[in-house]
Amino acid sequence: MKALIVNRIGDFGLSLGIFTIFFVFGAVDYSTVFATVSDLAYNRLTFFEIDFFALTIICIFLFMGAVGKSSQIGLHT
Repeated sequence: MKALIVNRIGDFGLSLGIFTIFFVFGAVDYSTVFATVSDLAYNRLTFFEIDFFALTIICIFLFMGAVGKSSQIGLHT
């Protein structure tokens, strides 16, 4: 049961990361994202009333997905 819950947290983080990539870049394929990342490097997103760089939010969400999917430190049970 614990592994199922941790895996769902990983799924949620990964999906938030992918949705944020699509929201910021308008696509999820590597060629489009890597071609436009230098132009959008300083874009900001507001998350819980705090301004963050968009790339920071994307990286945190993708990292949360990777940690949750592999049950590493932070989300291990």
